Amino acid sequence: MDSVFIYWDNSNIFHEAQRLAEERGEGPNARYRVRIHFDHMLRLGHADRPVKKALAAGSVPPELRQLWNRMESRGVEVQLFDRGTPDRGEQEMPDRVLQLRMLEDALDFNGDPGIVVMLTGDGAGYLEGAGFHSTLERMHKRGWRVEILSWAHSCNQRMREWAEENGAFIALDDFYESITFMEPSRPGHELAAARDAAALDLSKRNTA
Repeated sequence: MDSVFIYWDNSNIFHEAQRLAEERGEGPNARYRVRIHFDHMLRLGHADRPVKKALAAGSVPPELRQLWNRMESRGVEVQLFDRGTPDRGEQEMPDRVLQLRMLEDALDFNGDPGIVVMLTGDGAGYLEGAGFHSTLERMHKRGWRVEILSWAHSCNQRMREWAEENGAFIALDDFYESITFMEPSRPGHELAAARDAAALDLSKRNTA
């Protein structure tokens, strides 16, 4: 099967985009003004290939309600969870749901594997046989092709090296200007101009 299955760890992708916006000097309050350009990010994920399933998971209240609404309008299933408590991190439930659905899809499409497109840099839990990295390895052993999209500065090194050797690693940094945009400053805050997302060039995106 040449169809794409997209699994999107929204908090991981968005929080690291906030940090990168500050590092790149996107102006005052950059981390609070940066936004993900959903259509471009989704297209970067599927790279104009047919999408069989797409699932995004994150916590509520979300940073951007409009983002979730836009995802759903494009056929992406959205799973939202309450933010973490002191004894349970913000990402525990979203991560578990994504991993469970990945394993379910691996079973449902056993014998007809597709292409896993994983949007995260989170490689925690690997040494215990848990987490996204372990799940991706299990799917790969059953014939799935694997592509990881993550910010280069935050992706788990072991997971990145594994993807480069066994599938594809796509550094979101190379597409930063296309997959993010900047909102203008709000009234009462230091003046900062908006920035639109640039056109998305898929010619430099590698595939598994």
